[in-house]
Amino acid sequence: MSKIKRLPDAEFEIMKVIWSSNIPQISTLQIIAALGEDSRKPQTVLTLLVRLIERGYLSSEKIGKERTYSPIVDEQEYLRTETESFMEKYHQNSLLGLVKTLCKGKILSDEEIEELKKLLDERR
Repeated sequence: MSKIKRLPDAEFEIMKVIWSSNIPQISTLQIIAALGEDSRKPQTVLTLLVRLIERGYLSSEKIGKERTYSPIVDEQEYLRTETESFMEKYHQNSLLGLVKTLCKGKILSDEEIEELKKLLDERR
């Protein structure tokens, strides 16, 4: 896949389940179970899995009666691409701009601010 494209939220939720499973192949039933009671209908999950295959995020294999899925796109690779896109779009690639926004919005806790200070001190 040449360029990683942003996933719709529903597909991203499925990818998070697959990435967090830490197994090479995960079955449809395992995915549905991991999504829990609040998950979509099984047919909707199957449709989303087909889309993820078409987009190049998953490969699929039929083992007996069960279909299994394996990630093609690494979670960290996807998150890095999404973060870079977010930073460029909303903060002109400025980490300082992002931190200012978080601080002004009181999104960061006192503990997080202290942790940031420690990280900056370590960098000196």
